[in-house]
Amino acid sequence: MRSVRVLVSSIVLLCSFAVGTAAADPPPTPELPVPQPGSPGFLPDIQRWIDQILPSPIQSGAAAGDAEAELAALHAAVLPSPVGDTMFDEWPEGLAERVPGELLAVRDITATAGPLTLVPLRSATLLKFRTSDAQGRPSFATATLIVPAADWTGPGDRPVLVNNLPIDALGRACTPGYTLSHGLTLDTNMTDFFPPTTQLAALRGYAVLVPDHEGPWMAYAEPYMAGHAVLDSIRAMRGFDPASFGASPVAMTGYSGGAIATHGAAKLIEPYAPELAEVIVGAALGGVPADFEILSRSMNANLASGVFMAATFAIGRERPEILAAMNNLARWVATSPMKDQCISVFALPGALHLPIDIGANITDPLRSELATDIYEITRMAGMRSATPLYIYNGEQEFWIPAAGARNLYNEQCSLGANAMYRSVFGEHVIGAVTGYPEAMLWLDERLQGVPARSEC
Repeated sequence: MRSVRVLVSSIVLLCSFAVGTAAADPPPTPELPVPQPGSPGFLPDIQRWIDQILPSPIQSGAAAGDAEAELAALHAAVLPSPVGDTMFDEWPEGLAERVPGELLAVRDITATAGPLTLVPLRSATLLKFRTSDAQGRPSFATATLIVPAADWTGPGDRPVLVNNLPIDALGRACTPGYTLSHGLTLDTNMTDFFPPTTQLAALRGYAVLVPDHEGPWMAYAEPYMAGHAVLDSIRAMRGFDPASFGASPVAMTGYSGGAIATHGAAKLIEPYAPELAEVIVGAALGGVPADFEILSRSMNANLASGVFMAATFAIGRERPEILAAMNNLARWVATSPMKDQCISVFALPGALHLPIDIGANITDPLRSELATDIYEITRMAGMRSATPLYIYNGEQEFWIPAAGARNLYNEQCSLGANAMYRSVFGEHVIGAVTGYPEAMLWLDERLQGVPARSEC
């Protein structure tokens, strides 16, 4: 909480400088007068003024003007801090020689995960495996495989539900894998347990796979990293226990931040893990942040701006060109303890209703060439899901408008995918409740072997 107070205080102080109300204002330079609200170019003037007032926190040690070295130093400084557990912190040697989905380490966490799931378990296992980052480079991720105590009495191997939780976090201690391994902490997200998807699936007899889909750099909202991690978690599960899960049908689900991971995984099946096309029988995704260009209009300069800024920064961990567009204020925040916080903390600055421009060093950053490129990349346009899709969204959504989910549905239909769309009552929180029952019934049918009916 101290980091939040520091952040809020620094932003408020800088804004008070900008409007010329602070008693101890430094004199403006002759070339750049104190910007006045409502004046032409107000925000660009603030951006330049911030960098004049505030020195960069990054000292690369390279020659002055070496932008590449400075960016490399900044990237290293904004990565999440270690949590003291090698499963989450340690980069294994020889990753380039490992194949995606190959197991790197295994840990039995039944003793800590069992009491948290509230259903009888046979086992809970933390899997660490090789995956690929957003650029296709070797990386690693973790996932928790939960197997209920009851024997599977249905046909074939025990079905598996991949529960892509909305991790929505910048720090490694905020992940479901860390909670299930270490127990409840102040960083535990309530959405790890509500709605009770893991518990309901386990009571149905299904195994549940819970990926930590942001990867070791905690690249919140980056769909390629998340998609790779989800698909490789399925590969790792099959490799860990082929006798039990080698022929299991697998379905995926995710809401909000979890929908980003599910969206990425569904579209990456064919190019990244084609052998899973016959294994993954369906994917349900709701409250879908499928188009960040839409979110740039709905989540900027309002109560959601703290979340929007955090997601933009976290994508920059995988795509450093975003970090290069941050001014010194943003750099100070990104290298502060804020880089390890969960959504319960980094959402708070949204109360200031600040636009993302306040942290940029370019004019109109959300309409810049850089933004256009990021929108196109993260939209994953033109990529067809190789598994049936159940897409739902609250019709009264104002931060994650239903237009994005409808556009995704229409895109997938045009590409020949099997898809259906449901408009449900409510905004983001209410929509998560009203859309949940039908989505779970749809997933249950897929795991029971009922073919999905497309509504395209």
